[in-house]
Amino acid sequence: MATLDDLRRTADALPGSEERATTGGAAWFVRGKLYAWECHPWPSIPADVRAIIASELVVGVKIADGLDALALREMQPEVFLGATTAWGEPKVAFRMAGIDDDHLAELVTEAWRVQAPRYLRREFDETGR
Repeated sequence: MATLDDLRRTADALPGSEERATTGGAAWFVRGKLYAWECHPWPSIPADVRAIIASELVVGVKIADGLDALALREMQPEVFLGATTAWGEPKVAFRMAGIDDDHLAELVTEAWRVQAPRYLRREFDETGR
């Protein structure tokens, strides 16, 4: 089971990544663009998803394409939640209890890639960090 500390370790290794405290919990940005966040049970979220978010740790990440989010939800519906809000699409939210460290690192890194400027992606690719 992955934790927020695991997410922090991955995010800390990404160039330009910055963690900020928000009203909903921790969130990670690259050059001012949100790429990963701790989900909060806002009233605008559908009741079934809101109940899950209120009872366990759920994280959201940006996704390159809405079809990728749909594929993740269909492959592991017990881990990847249905739509939360329309804001910030495409994105996907997942139960941290159902994610292993390697998959978390992949999701966070890809979310960072979606939001990071080209020069930071190039720096990461060239240095492996």
